[in-house]
Amino acid sequence: MRVLVTGSNGFIGTTLVQALERAGHEVVRLVRGPAGPGQLHWDIRAGQLDTDKLVGIEAVVHLAGVGIGEHRWTEEVKAAIQDSRIDGTRVLCGALAAMRRPPSVLVSGSAIGYYGDRGAEILDESSSPGKGFLAELCVAWEATANVARQSGIRVVNLRTGVVLGPGGGVLAKTLPLARLGMGGRLGSGNQYMSWVSLTDEVGAILHALANDSVDGPLNATAPNPVTNATFTATLSKVLNRPAPLPVPAFALSAALGKEMVTDMVLASQRVMPAQLQATGYEFAHAELEDALRAVTAKSGK
Repeated sequence: MRVLVTGSNGFIGTTLVQALERAGHEVVRLVRGPAGPGQLHWDIRAGQLDTDKLVGIEAVVHLAGVGIGEHRWTEEVKAAIQDSRIDGTRVLCGALAAMRRPPSVLVSGSAIGYYGDRGAEILDESSSPGKGFLAELCVAWEATANVARQSGIRVVNLRTGVVLGPGGGVLAKTLPLARLGMGGRLGSGNQYMSWVSLTDEVGAILHALANDSVDGPLNATAPNPVTNATFTATLSKVLNRPAPLPVPAFALSAALGKEMVTDMVLASQRVMPAQLQATGYEFAHAELEDALRAVTAKSGK
């Protein structure tokens, strides 16, 4: 297939492009800067994407967006997070709709933030959205992507969990601290973390591209979510380090802001990958310890 990928230089996108190319697919990267070989330029603010250059695109994976957890959530940062996703998705879907022969499938990014803070409630793709900035963002993000259905495109809304992989994601910050015995549980530690290995995140995308039965919301999470306390204890075990002292909620709020801590850092989401399992996806890492051992082996224990 000829696959168009946005966010191709990101943590997930880089590994995805490598996997697509290894599988024999032709990858076209949609980039904001000057376009080089195998790339196309787009300008989200100007709403520009030359549809003539999209001829022959058979599938699209849309991962672009300003990092959600990289900066404290000021109103300006929240606007940038939202605009990069909603406006970018609108421009992309408008261009796809204008094609004489649109691609057959669009896998468009979303997140388990869709569900909000739900305690120990077991959640799957049929569960209702939650409340808060991230939940409202994901609802709007998915609705914007679903416009592509009007052009006959199969749309998969990829609700990604906490991605575990070398060189990025949550472990980019927690691994160095944990190796020093400083990566303690966050708050009470009772909040559920719905994690997924980077290998399975990419695997879920490839599965969605290849299987027509995969449609609509798709939880990209492992089938065994754990509490933050269990996550911390497991990481300490894998690294053979003592279990460190917890980080109290008030300290997190002081450092990151109350809204970000409530909506993301301490939000509890016990999410199950119902559609992945129903459509026959086989996880490379179904258990947290296996996933962490694989990551630490690659990143240098």
